[in-house]
Amino acid sequence: GAGAVSFAHIVKASEPVVTCALNAVLLGQVLPVPVYLTLLPIIGGVAIASMKELSFTFLALGAAMLSNVSSAARGVLSKKTMTGKQIGENLDAQNLYAVLTAMSTCILIPMMLAIEGTGAFKAFGEVVAKGTYTKKALASLLAMGGASYYAYNEVAFLALGKVNPVTHAVGNTIKRVVIIVASVVAFKTPMSTGSIIGSSIAIFGTLLYSLAMNATKKSADADKKK
Repeated sequence: GAGAVSFAHIVKASEPVVTCALNAVLLGQVLPVPVYLTLLPIIGGVAIASMKELSFTFLALGAAMLSNVSSAARGVLSKKTMTGKQIGENLDAQNLYAVLTAMSTCILIPMMLAIEGTGAFKAFGEVVAKGTYTKKALASLLAMGGASYYAYNEVAFLALGKVNPVTHAVGNTIKRVVIIVASVVAFKTPMSTGSIIGSSIAIFGTLLYSLAMNATKKSADADKKK
């Protein structure tokens, strides 16, 4: 890869900041300053929890930031589509994600073949040749992985249809802490001191974000009643 996985996770923890900027530019939604401030412990906590071996390269930084911008843009533009005028029959959150997936598949398959050629099929054959998996077992694992990832993203789009894009980005960021904790429970992976401290800060930051958003909603509701 272009750099250490932990470095990529630290950069990707800044996704809520990118989402805030795009949310303001594309949707015209500017949240109160206290809400933005609560993003700092979330981003910092995830960064601390992800910090292991770091190998900085501009390629890794650029790739991670491009991922941030792409993910934030997808969330904000999808939210804009969901809340705008009717653009098609039965085009709810689930169907919108299905359409986007079909479009991206049509775009990415030719790109994959142009850049990688038949490398994926060669790699598949090499794994089977090692004897670790049969063709059927490996194909089944790949299919299950694809189905699980599709289900995860569809649920994410369902959530996006009901919350602010910034809230959605916060959930996507705190997911990294959940993965760390889940790996401890499922695989008995020991947590480093940094992981414990970072996870605690991020979870506390998420609580602050939730309280700040609730206070904002109550204030907005009170203003409407006046």
